[in-house]
Amino acid sequence: MIGRVQKWWSKKRASDDAEVQSRLDELRRQNPAPLFWLFGKTQSGKTSLVRFLTGAEDAEIGHGFQPCTRFSRIYDFPSAEAPILRFLDTRGVDEPGYDSSVDLADFGKQAHVVIVTVKAMDHAQENVLKHVQAIRTAKPDRPIVLVLTCLHDAYPQQQHPAAYPFRLFGANDTIPAPNDSPSMVALTRSMEEQRRRFSNVVNSIVALDLTRPEEGFSEPAYGGPVLIESLLDVLPDAQRQTLEAFEAASKNIQEVHARKMLPTILGYSALAASAGAIPVPFVSLLMLPGLQRRMVAALGDSTGRPEAAARFLETAQKLGLGQLRRQAAVELLKIVPYVGAISGAASAGAATYALGKAFAHFDATIRHGSVFDGDELRRYYQEQLERARSTWKKKEAH
Repeated sequence: MIGRVQKWWSKKRASDDAEVQSRLDELRRQNPAPLFWLFGKTQSGKTSLVRFLTGAEDAEIGHGFQPCTRFSRIYDFPSAEAPILRFLDTRGVDEPGYDSSVDLADFGKQAHVVIVTVKAMDHAQENVLKHVQAIRTAKPDRPIVLVLTCLHDAYPQQQHPAAYPFRLFGANDTIPAPNDSPSMVALTRSMEEQRRRFSNVVNSIVALDLTRPEEGFSEPAYGGPVLIESLLDVLPDAQRQTLEAFEAASKNIQEVHARKMLPTILGYSALAASAGAIPVPFVSLLMLPGLQRRMVAALGDSTGRPEAAARFLETAQKLGLGQLRRQAAVELLKIVPYVGAISGAASAGAATYALGKAFAHFDATIRHGSVFDGDELRRYYQEQLERARSTWKKKEAH
């Protein structure tokens, strides 16, 4: 049966690409990536926030944002086909012609969290507040996080306090000065006024200062962990798991190329898991080869070495990587409701993740001029597969 499926797939690959695309579109609609609606004046720190959450460079972010309305643009990270995080950036909120109803009509139902960026020492926020009130009224149960940025404006030419002195504040929590230094008293007085101004339209407040290393601050992501805490606290379960998985995986990768490949691998793995969860037996079995092929091609394009991707796909087929046979066995479990769907999601997601990691390993080997070893690649794939299975089973259990 597996042999027939493989032959059928290879013969109909071109015509079935359209079907795969259609299936992927449906999967993205059913299991959307977290969408953060960034709202604030120009130069209030929105791009720095995206850079912090994704690890992407300014050039990537600038190229990645695509206009979607007159005043707004959207960024699918790392790609529109397999995003793990999405950002809607509303520009021109301080311009007289901006009308929030347009964005509410287009994106009001999609956005999971609204992030309002306000410079801690900038109190000209009347237009921003007016539009945030409209967003809150349109969907009162959607979380809104107020992020107070550019803290160092209160103490120019000085370092941040050595220990981060703030916490995640609720909308009704008073923000006290951590010490009696004039600069900190001035900063917290200003922060407290911003809290008071936005208290009726936000759920929580984060003090954040994101700077470049060359600016000389000892902590470039000052308050970053509190921002992550705030987002994990308010995201729906499925979207929170996506952010948690990305954060956990990113911390353990030091090699630059592997770190750049990781978001793409996670994005396609999440789509594969969604496909594996389809309760109809063998539907995901027909989707996985095309989805995994697209992932490897995307990874090859991201490194500028598409020929390495083509070579790896041939090698993976010879070595039996990708777990098509195992997935077929798991598909039979879908006769048992719920249990089969969970097993299918875990198996498909883990196999796709392991295949992506195997390509990263393969690419690093040939890039460094080392001799490729098929047995070693198979061992590496199995090692990554076991780790991924454990992670996905825990995720599905929640």
